[in-house]
Amino acid sequence: MQKYTQIVRQFIKDASHPLAFREIMVALGVVKGEKAALKDALDQLVETGELLNVEGNRYTSPGQSQLVTGRLIAHRDGYGFVTPEEGGEDLFIPARFLRSNMHGDKVVVRVEKGGRDGKREGRIVQTLERAFSRIVGRFEQGKKFGLLLPDELRITQELVIPLNAFGKAKSGQVVVAEITAYPTAQRRGEGRIVQVLGWPDDPEVEVLTIINKFGLPSVFPPEVLTEARATSSQVGETDRQGRVDLRGNLTVTIDGETARDFDDAVSVQRSDAGKIRLWVSIADVSHYVKPGTPLDHESYLRGTSVYFPDRCIPMLPEELSNGICSLNPAVERLTMTAEMLFGKDGALLEARFYPSVIKSDARLTYTTVKQIVVDNDPAVVETHRHLVADLLLMKELALRLMERRQQRGSINFDLPEPEIVLDLQGSTLAIVRSERNLAHKMIEEFMLAANEAVASHIEQQKVPSLYRVHEPPDPAKLRDFQEFIYNFGYEFKLSEENVAPAELQRLLGQAAGKPEERMINEVMLRCMKQARYAPENLGHFGLAAPCYTHFTSPIRRYPDLVVHRILKGIIGKKLREQDKERLADTLPEVAEHTSKRERVAMEAEREIVELKKMQYMQHKVGEEFDGIITGVTAFGFFVELVELFVEGLVHVTRLRPDFYRYLEKQHTLIGERSREIFRIGDRVRVRLENVSLEKKQLEFALADGHLPRYAAASDKVPEEYPHIPVKGKRPAVMKRGGARPAPTNNGRKPSGRKKR
Repeated sequence: MQKYTQIVRQFIKDASHPLAFREIMVALGVVKGEKAALKDALDQLVETGELLNVEGNRYTSPGQSQLVTGRLIAHRDGYGFVTPEEGGEDLFIPARFLRSNMHGDKVVVRVEKGGRDGKREGRIVQTLERAFSRIVGRFEQGKKFGLLLPDELRITQELVIPLNAFGKAKSGQVVVAEITAYPTAQRRGEGRIVQVLGWPDDPEVEVLTIINKFGLPSVFPPEVLTEARATSSQVGETDRQGRVDLRGNLTVTIDGETARDFDDAVSVQRSDAGKIRLWVSIADVSHYVKPGTPLDHESYLRGTSVYFPDRCIPMLPEELSNGICSLNPAVERLTMTAEMLFGKDGALLEARFYPSVIKSDARLTYTTVKQIVVDNDPAVVETHRHLVADLLLMKELALRLMERRQQRGSINFDLPEPEIVLDLQGSTLAIVRSERNLAHKMIEEFMLAANEAVASHIEQQKVPSLYRVHEPPDPAKLRDFQEFIYNFGYEFKLSEENVAPAELQRLLGQAAGKPEERMINEVMLRCMKQARYAPENLGHFGLAAPCYTHFTSPIRRYPDLVVHRILKGIIGKKLREQDKERLADTLPEVAEHTSKRERVAMEAEREIVELKKMQYMQHKVGEEFDGIITGVTAFGFFVELVELFVEGLVHVTRLRPDFYRYLEKQHTLIGERSREIFRIGDRVRVRLENVSLEKKQLEFALADGHLPRYAAASDKVPEEYPHIPVKGKRPAVMKRGGARPAPTNNGRKPSGRKKR
């Protein structure tokens, strides 16, 4: 087999088309007795991904120009898109070519020119990796077989459950099924039920459904719990050795009212010439979680804690996350400290880092701190008299840091975040705006400063590390955005198709307080790439930071734990060359894994919040609301209700009869005959028509009191809409229906705020 591997690899790479097995045999002069060795060599190359076995059992190289490898992003309506691994525009996959694949599969696609619009399409020629081995859904029992209806709407194929694979499931229950046969073009997939979660209207089952759907590890293995319970619950004398003693510093934690673990504490002191010294002390999780242990393995597997409205699925067992690693008041705790000195202008003058031991003087909430430093509430000030001077100094420093960060161009999106209020049974009582006051911003500024200081220090030491990176926006999206805002009298400078963060922040400042502010925030946000972890420093565009990492939350984020270990190695001068080589080899995989786990956690958190919103709105069908258009597609537009922070769809079939043209770059729908327009950022009056818990979707219609907006009825288009065509061929979007969605947003409403 070995003698064929190299020659076959090169031969197929040079071929002008996919080759059948017999063609390869003939071309290489393989005799019948060596046929098996050749087949083994081909199979090995396919398994490693060096060759592809495409339709018709033909072999080709992944590098051939018309083949693209990527992840399939399916849509609930049956079609999908493949996002290329190497970047570039997504490929549209029509529904009729998706019968053998599921959402999330890693596939190889042959590129074809498709449709009347001439945009690229794809045909899946090989499935490299299946995204799911288990599926969560509702079980429906029949006479000869059962069906599993997936909870994940992007999995459009039902799973057949044979009679002998029902287990103890009853019709209508939510279950977990293991896939025993994947679907093909000729038949549906099959599975067997391995777990019964319960009835769908049980709040606990709702949570279990999402936990299983996203594969969240929610139960710690016995060996992990044993290790955690063996950890001392108190700091001993040996633990303090080699640490800087900060127990004499007045130190506080500031978190939300419902927080249960506290991984950061802060302390300040006024220095000479108007300087302020800041200590940011972070729980030293690395002292308790050692590399290679069961505890470390489980923490890496989880990657991050996951936060639902009524609970947390922690990265670490409670004995650590709420116990010895939590910086609870009036008890000693081991920490890693970033001690920083700032000048009058907020510039970092010096920084040093060391292991420490602290004793927090108070556990404060954001509300309490706001009452002291903003409201100057007499009763609260009197109760916390011993802390007031330090809190006011923290406020002074935070304002300096905020001003400096704004001057360098850090982008601040001002979009409201919802908070779900639940009753004791887990039902939604209210949806309110999540408060974000100066106390929140104070802690955020201190954490940002510590993260930047640690990242810069590690980079200066030329030691491999994990960075939190946020790459610049895609130039094509920037050009579209530039064209879009020009219609409203705004502009920003592009230099060689790049933009400085300060330019975008300046734009947000210009739009602040104006009717189009929300719209510009939304559209700009969709230009941004998602922040991620990387083994190389690519900078953080959103923060306008040349060097950034995550250091401040090791209780709930594995990358922070990795950074702590690296920083400790630098401080103790224990990193040998072989350690640096090991880091260079392993950090790319760690970065990719933890980035994926973060995205999974975000999707799970978003889904449970959306479900709670739908349940809350069930009893409001028929009511009218004011809303803002937050997204426009070929099939309608999304509206967010002003007071409730819930979002739903106004489908084109709910609009006045007309031919609706979708202007993708302008984020606008326009009626060809009526000239009525619907554009992102516009205010609309809507009526709630339907709530679908299964689809987690609200359906709106325009209310009778909605005041329409029109483009000019004449051929001359007003300057506000210079790019809206008035004459020409019939639009792609047909009457009371929709055309294929544009592939730039994968057929989905663009996601919301990116995490820093």
